[in-house]
Amino acid sequence: MSEGPKPVFLERQSYRRRRLIDLIRMVPVFGAILWAVPLLWATEGEERIATSDAVVYVFLVWLGLVVTGGLLSRALRIGDDDENGSERGSG
Repeated sequence: MSEGPKPVFLERQSYRRRRLIDLIRMVPVFGAILWAVPLLWATEGEERIATSDAVVYVFLVWLGLVVTGGLLSRALRIGDDDENGSERGSG
């Protein structure tokens, strides 16, 4: 009997780094979705949302994207430093 393909084993740090990079790539997509939300808000009637509220929302989303991007890039850089530091110590 032939065995099926062997499972691919990825190093834990490498796997986490790849998932973090995937998350960083998705931040602009989440931002575009969040920026599109005011388009769904009512523009007429009693349920109307003020334009000033929409502008505040857009800038808060922008600030959130900046902070999120900064934190994720820092996490990626710290992960890279840990990998490089452990390689230098073993050699």
